[in-house]
Amino acid sequence: MLNPKLLDEMSARVSSLLAATPAGEIEKNLRAALAGAFARLDLVTREEFDVQREVLARTRAKLEALEARAAELEARSRKSPPDPAPGS
Repeated sequence: MLNPKLLDEMSARVSSLLAATPAGEIEKNLRAALAGAFARLDLVTREEFDVQREVLARTRAKLEALEARAAELEARSRKSPPDPAPGS
């Protein structure tokens, strides 16, 4: 297995070599163009997505608990006789 530190070092060297060539300028321009395109899209960060996923999971759990409670109350109300109407 390759050493991750070695890979990082090789990547840094290749990046520095590319920066000194026209390819470096092309890469910089391409990154700027992509950043501009992504900025125009309605995207969220991974962090925002994860937070919303957690909120949704908690909300779903609460909903399931409330549905179970409602089913329990409905079952209980069907078992007990209805209260006599007031004034009878």
